[in-house]
Amino acid sequence: MASLLYSLGKLAARKRWWFVSAWLAVMVAIGGSVAAFAGTLSNTFTIPGTPSQQVLDELQDSLPDAAGGLGTIVFSTDDGGEFSNEQRDAVARLAKNLGELDAVKSATDPFELQSALDDAPQKIDDGQAQLDEAEAKLDQGRADLDAGREQLEPGKAQLAAAEEQLQAAEAQAAQADAAGQPAMAAQIRAQLEAQRAQLEPQKAQLEAAEARLDDAEQQLEDGRSDYESGVADLEAAKLQQQSSEGVRFVSDTGSVAVMQVQFEKSMMEVAKEDREAVQQVTESALVSGLHAEYSKDIVEDISQLFGAAEVIGIAVAAAVLVIMLGTLIAAGLPLLMAVVGVGVGVGGTIALSGVVEMSSISPVLALMLGLAVGIDYSLFIVNRHRSQLLAGMPLEESIGRATGTSGNAVLFAGLTVIIALAALAVPGIPFLTVLGLAGAATVAVAVVVALTLTPAMLAVIGKRILSKRAWARAGMSGPAAGTTAITTADPASVNDPKRSWARVVTRRPWLALVAGVALLGVMAVPATQLRLGLPDGSSEPADSTAYRAYTQLGESFGEGINGPLVVVADLPDGLEGSEADEKLLQVSRELRALDHVTAAVPFGTSDDGRTAALQVIPEEGPAAESTEDLVHNLRAQAGEIEASTGVGISVTGQPAMQIDVSDKLADAMPVYLAIVIGLSLILLLLVFRSILVPLLATAGFLLSLGASFGAVVAIYQWGWLDGIFGVHDPGPILSFLPMILIGVLFGLAMDYQMFLVSGMRESYAHGEEARAAVVSGFNHGAKVVTAAAIIMVSVFAGFVFSHLTMVRPIGFGLALGVLLDAFVVRMTLIPAAMHLLGKSVWWMPRWLEKILPDVDVEGAKLSAPAPASREPEPEPVGVR
Repeated sequence: MASLLYSLGKLAARKRWWFVSAWLAVMVAIGGSVAAFAGTLSNTFTIPGTPSQQVLDELQDSLPDAAGGLGTIVFSTDDGGEFSNEQRDAVARLAKNLGELDAVKSATDPFELQSALDDAPQKIDDGQAQLDEAEAKLDQGRADLDAGREQLEPGKAQLAAAEEQLQAAEAQAAQADAAGQPAMAAQIRAQLEAQRAQLEPQKAQLEAAEARLDDAEQQLEDGRSDYESGVADLEAAKLQQQSSEGVRFVSDTGSVAVMQVQFEKSMMEVAKEDREAVQQVTESALVSGLHAEYSKDIVEDISQLFGAAEVIGIAVAAAVLVIMLGTLIAAGLPLLMAVVGVGVGVGGTIALSGVVEMSSISPVLALMLGLAVGIDYSLFIVNRHRSQLLAGMPLEESIGRATGTSGNAVLFAGLTVIIALAALAVPGIPFLTVLGLAGAATVAVAVVVALTLTPAMLAVIGKRILSKRAWARAGMSGPAAGTTAITTADPASVNDPKRSWARVVTRRPWLALVAGVALLGVMAVPATQLRLGLPDGSSEPADSTAYRAYTQLGESFGEGINGPLVVVADLPDGLEGSEADEKLLQVSRELRALDHVTAAVPFGTSDDGRTAALQVIPEEGPAAESTEDLVHNLRAQAGEIEASTGVGISVTGQPAMQIDVSDKLADAMPVYLAIVIGLSLILLLLVFRSILVPLLATAGFLLSLGASFGAVVAIYQWGWLDGIFGVHDPGPILSFLPMILIGVLFGLAMDYQMFLVSGMRESYAHGEEARAAVVSGFNHGAKVVTAAAIIMVSVFAGFVFSHLTMVRPIGFGLALGVLLDAFVVRMTLIPAAMHLLGKSVWWMPRWLEKILPDVDVEGAKLSAPAPASREPEPEPVGVR
């Protein structure tokens, strides 16, 4: 591999403008791809197959009205007083206008809803009074009707008796006719007709009274039906009031109101333009004295990846380069290489965001790593090249040698980082897979840039890579001619070992070892209390509208309103009328009886009546430990609730989804750690051809990792030094931060292990005694590793105060991790341990040594004097 890279470096030096042009073309192509295909990034993290995601998918099918994304607008008055009528009317108009936007399903009028809640008890009392009055009237009507019918009974009896007498007289008339007495029969019939004429008015009066009583009976039945309907409505109102206990839309003081905006799509799918449209419509609707704040769901904009803090980090890195290399040109080259690598790597990542669902952290992590490793990898090659030039090596030969030696180490160091990041795909979590592959791809680009563009640019720069003072101190005016003999001595060997830090460490190795382990062990103690979560409004910058909305909601309505849960109820089949409402009330009561629940409000039922949704308001915010306990408790109590109510329940909502993501990541972390360490141990075994060196490297990494975790917990979870780091609301640690720290820190730790210990192995392989080789090998790479670590820390530290608060703990963890790993582990503990182990540190079974390929990381095969270069001196810059 060293020979191949040597040839590649010389080719890049000879065909420098071809290589430069090729990279320019790549950057132009990437820029065009970003402009044409870039999509929308998001801070929403989901994992398909988690319990809450499965429930949400089912809810979208059965009750789509309840499945859209939800954003919040918080209104307040400038003077802290109650809202005026003008302000109330403005909010009402705004709710109507927002509801007309294509992306918005609905927007609630908080004053209308609060008025309905406030008026509900009085309306229920009034309705009950009206029903009581109606019931009394119905009872009185029934009594009057019964009395009227009783009064008709004597008349009806008299009429019936008269009818019987008439029938008897008619019989007598018939008998008279039969007896041949027609005159008597006619007389009897005449009397009958007179009697009938007398009875008709009485009969008509009775029939009229009967008809009136029948009409009254019908009216009474209609009244009874209306009464029963009123009773049902009143019961439904009582159920709604009972289930709405603890819910408010306007604060008790009347100075804060909350509007909920429901989108047609999930928040992940809501376009940036639609979020901005909601803000624009809202701002245009505000009247004097009315102020609006927006939840992070509405104002979320992570399109800007680079802020002022990151620029400061780059400036510090540039200053370190200038101090180390002595010229602006030499210092600018690693920076330029990092910019090219970041441009291609991050640009490619963003270009793919149009076709791949991508979180905002993916390009940010790629940016962090691209800058850090891009500078470091180029620096290693540049530093080797400068040393070789001062040792008398011709320019082109030096470029080839630097690429074949330091470039070879860069390749294997980059591979460890790439392996660690690519392994983030192993747990099978989509957003983490994209994040890891984006970072791995950017590191791979940085390696390719270092091995191809850096040699080409070194040829373009020529002797200006060193200052005139440096040339003068070496007694030279520029690179040696192509026919000049090449010095084989290692230019780093001129370092004075008596002034070496390694000499200090190895004089008292036990003290260094015990002190270093104790320091890192104490720092790791807080890591035992690590609690994982995902960001909410409390983690936003204190001066942001999202944070103000979050705090206003918490102060006015309780913390739980910032992260309501959604409980999906599976209702029994065949429920009629108010039975479904009664079932939901039973479920609501059961839910409100649980610990840490403030309210449980039904807010939707499917068309078939089988699925309903309830909004459960926790006592505390979405990232609170009690909310996490509530989610787990709801799932644990689901069986008991179904047994008592006959209704099956399941839980979803943003807090539940975040908890599921955190649990899934926590379960995947040990597997990921094992895979990363296992693969990298194999690589280190190939590089160092030793059993103990990879084990020492890994043990040191675990110490620095634990210390980094501990510091992150102390600052971002416990709130230590919160004023310095801007942690206004300590909370759980970003759920995927541990896996990022594991992957990135392990890769970078192995970088420094590679560059320092490979020098020790080279000295030992060339015949130096094992303990002496520790010091001389340390001196070989200490200066450049120190500079590289400071640069890496500076770049990562720039993200500690990033405008993206989610990135801050990642930047801090990486910066501190690199600092501890480079200076405490690699430059203190490792030399001390290797000194104590002596020659045994390089032990390897013979059978294993025979089967392992020789990767020649330091390019030992290139150390023999090479033939003088036949190539002419490099042309001045710009001459073809």
